[in-house]
Amino acid sequence: MRKIVLASGNPGKLTELRELLAGSGIELVSQRELGIDDAEETGLSFVENAILKARHATRASGLPALADDSGLCVNALDGAPGLYSARYAGVHGDNAANNAKLLHDLEGVPAAQRTAHFTCVLALLRSAADPDPIVATGRWSGRVLPAPRGAHGFGYDPVFLPDDGGGLGSAELDPALKNRISHRGQALAMLLEGLRP
Repeated sequence: MRKIVLASGNPGKLTELRELLAGSGIELVSQRELGIDDAEETGLSFVENAILKARHATRASGLPALADDSGLCVNALDGAPGLYSARYAGVHGDNAANNAKLLHDLEGVPAAQRTAHFTCVLALLRSAADPDPIVATGRWSGRVLPAPRGAHGFGYDPVFLPDDGGGLGSAELDPALKNRISHRGQALAMLLEGLRP
């Protein structure tokens, strides 16, 4: 079993990634379990932030580190909340406030113009000095719903209607199906391909 530190304290991401890695021979441990604080996200792209977070976690732990930087990009809002998805309403990780702000910002925007996509960038660094991290990107297209629906998932899942969800919102999908088709599931599948010898 290979141990990898997840460069995140987000319990939703940890749960999803552990489920996706089940049977892979990889044990994912949260940086929070190791007493490692979050890195400062100073990058200007999902890729930069993922690498910054992974480098911070591997330097502090001495273990390989996997970082996820992801967000919801809404076309009618010029890509917002984007990089600032987790703190869109001002407080990092307040999902209800972020969803309420998003719905407020889209008031009056017709359904056809509420197109959006989730982006997830995963970066795996074998060490803090790794010059060649494995980077994988997933993208999940859909639109923003007029009101929250469903009880699964986290973040913006209650207000996202994926194109490939059969009419169900992200938070209404069976978690196993969501994990397979989501931006995070796509990115992890690509990353695991990159890990194969």
